[in-house]
Amino acid sequence: MEIVLTLSILILALISFVVEWLPVDLTAIAVTVLLMMLGLVTPEEGISGFGNAATITVMAMFILSAGITRTGVIQIVRDRLMKWGGNNANQQLFVMGILVGPISAFINNTAVVAIFLPIIEDWCNQQKTSPSKLLIPLSYASILGGMITVIGTSTNILASGLSEQLGYGTFHIFQFTRVGLLSFVLGLFYITFIAPRFLPKRKSNSQDLMGEGYKLQEYLSEVVVTERSSLVGQSLGQSEIQRKFDLDVLELVRNKIHLPQPLGDKVLKPGDILIIRSTRDDLLKIREERGLDILPDVKFREDSLQEVLSSGEEKIAEVLILSNSRLIGTTLKDLRFRQRYNATVLAIRRGAELVQGRLGKIPLRFGDLLLVQGPKQSFIGLQTTRELLVLEQRNVENLRQNKAGIAIAITVGVVGLAAFNVVPIMVGALAGVILMVATGCLKPGEIYGAVRWDVIFLLAGLIPLGIAMENSGATQWLADNLVAIGGNLSGYWVLTFFFIITVLLTEILSNNAAVLLMIPIAVKVAETLQLNPYAFMFAVTLAASCSFMTPIGYQTNTMVYSPGGYKFYDFTRVGVFLTLLMAIFIPLAIAGFYGLSPR
Repeated sequence: MEIVLTLSILILALISFVVEWLPVDLTAIAVTVLLMMLGLVTPEEGISGFGNAATITVMAMFILSAGITRTGVIQIVRDRLMKWGGNNANQQLFVMGILVGPISAFINNTAVVAIFLPIIEDWCNQQKTSPSKLLIPLSYASILGGMITVIGTSTNILASGLSEQLGYGTFHIFQFTRVGLLSFVLGLFYITFIAPRFLPKRKSNSQDLMGEGYKLQEYLSEVVVTERSSLVGQSLGQSEIQRKFDLDVLELVRNKIHLPQPLGDKVLKPGDILIIRSTRDDLLKIREERGLDILPDVKFREDSLQEVLSSGEEKIAEVLILSNSRLIGTTLKDLRFRQRYNATVLAIRRGAELVQGRLGKIPLRFGDLLLVQGPKQSFIGLQTTRELLVLEQRNVENLRQNKAGIAIAITVGVVGLAAFNVVPIMVGALAGVILMVATGCLKPGEIYGAVRWDVIFLLAGLIPLGIAMENSGATQWLADNLVAIGGNLSGYWVLTFFFIITVLLTEILSNNAAVLLMIPIAVKVAETLQLNPYAFMFAVTLAASCSFMTPIGYQTNTMVYSPGGYKFYDFTRVGVFLTLLMAIFIPLAIAGFYGLSPR
């Protein structure tokens, strides 16, 4: 009965991960609560995930990554990218990969992609290149780089913790570096010479935000406040037209003068011209109800807004919603986005799909790209929040570049202590966090914003599920059935089977969930068949990072999905051959380097 209950909860959790009834981190916590209520784990086991060494290490590595980024270390790499990239597409991809990959081996790869997204966008503008030619390779390079060391991804750290729980000890920081490094080199070759044949040109460079990029002319209009209008004598705030209609007032022009933001307290007068974003239906509705005249042909003269932007007081930029954002699941209207950030969302890009009508009522998702217009000062505020990423390079004045050398030294020290087994990775990482704050690389308040709490809660919620599967015998039951099915296969093919199954699970679930589910089963199968358990743990760990075929399997893929204007199948077309390449090479490399016989 305990096996049935545990597997039922597992299946329910898997379904929830796929259909997204709840955010994945909340699903993981709900699973833990259910396990405790049914008595499948004790309360102490249920909360053990929060104190698990893997969870603490992942949290510390997020903070160390923030210390590196806040001190401008990446700016040095950006300069090399601009200098060495050249005009040749293959050269650009190679230079980007050779810079991004090694960084991702030591810094959380989602942080690396967040840093490089604006850099790549700016580079594409300079080179007149479509971002969609470079952003999938950016994600792939960071994923491949994360496979080089144990601290490259939270998945690797979790796998190391599971290895210890299963009695095989934690992984050395360079435990599978030989396989990871060769995989990176092979992947870089694919990204540089083969992927360009499949990469689409989905999106023009971001300098053309108002034209081909977002087709704003179809949704922006100019209306005149007439003498008969009910809006005369009211401020924009009092009129509540932006709340009652699906529209945003972007500019107010009076006597050919563009009035400065904010506009909410401006009292409207006859002859005022409003530049608004709305659907055609709402435009006609407000004309009838509020007595406005639409300028000829219900068309927006693009030079009207361009005139404001060229003045230097206003700007338009793309803003990406990050995975830890509180905006996810809410609407712009509920958030009062305009009032909170003093900026207006003109359109939403979701992959290749453009959303322009009814913006205030659409629930926002991780990876959505918002086209935002507002005063320049407002974008400084947007750049400081960790929930949103403005796709333009940050001002270096905001970075503590005089602390860059210290941040590098601290990170090298953490890696060195772990590499020479002076202290466990967790202890070294926590010491690094203290030093980052003590030396001024990070401010005390910044360490909380640096942590990806969704990942922490996901890990803390899933670890008790692994305990329940072990306690109930579900892991052993699954392993016994797999042995019965594939017991006659050679060790290499059993290893390859686990690699492929883990890759497929990673594409539909989170990579952490795939590792937590598959490593205990893989170890049981290896023990039963008298094969090397380490080889199977390494195969599952690396397979969980080989998520190249969908934009939802790995968070870095989701992060580049909308900025690149990609369609879902673009990832499948580019990633399927890379996945096959890794499925052939990695099991062979593991068998060659570590052997399949028990140690």
